[in-house]
Amino acid sequence: MSNKRPTVTIEAASAACCEPLDSGALSEADAEYAATLFKALADPVRLRLFSRVASHPAGEACVCDISDVGVSQPTVSHHLKKLREAGLLTSERRGTWIYYRVAPQPVATMSALLALGS
Repeated sequence: MSNKRPTVTIEAASAACCEPLDSGALSEADAEYAATLFKALADPVRLRLFSRVASHPAGEACVCDISDVGVSQPTVSHHLKKLREAGLLTSERRGTWIYYRVAPQPVATMSALLALGS
């Protein structure tokens, strides 16, 4: 599976709110993109790290603020890399620290997909 994210209907629908997502089945590209997002969050450590970044009061979190999740620092770095590669987090290096932010578009896409059943 490629790390390139296609321009997909579900992204456009969630961003522009033009067309209801339940108006048709997901295309193959849409399904692959969504699966990449959900797969990245399917690990408990990644989900906890993502949650810590998303809930941080400043809207961004330094790796030093979120790394206490019960695994070693190299493992934390591995999981954060997977979240970045999926497009769920963005990062910025400041000196020796890396700060993470939630990427809003992929989260909107997942939210729109999960709302289909309600």
